[in-house]
Amino acid sequence: MSKTTPYDVIGGELIIRDLVERFYFYMDSLPEAKGIRDMHQPDLTSAKTKLFKFLSGWLGGPDLFVQEYGHPMLRARHLPFAIGESERDQWMLCMNKAIAEIPMNPILETNLKNALQELATHMINS
Repeated sequence: MSKTTPYDVIGGELIIRDLVERFYFYMDSLPEAKGIRDMHQPDLTSAKTKLFKFLSGWLGGPDLFVQEYGHPMLRARHLPFAIGESERDQWMLCMNKAIAEIPMNPILETNLKNALQELATHMINS
């Protein structure tokens, strides 16, 4: 018997891609997110692909990131960037705005936001 994952409940690949597009739209356009936007390449294509692949597996769908890049080791991959509470909060601002635009069960939305907040807090390195 297969279990239902958050990936399934959210709506799978198309919804995760939509979430990622919305997230980077906010990162690219909100003045409050300039700090984290400046940490990224001018072209966000690679960042979008990596975040989509990470979220796919993290939410219980196909483990695309691991298949292509190996274990995420998120904290290690982010060590070259100075990430403090401000950067975490900017990232969460963009992600929370994106999540709010994706129709989903309110309990799942709360759990997703809380889990991402914990993940973003784990990235703090300065």
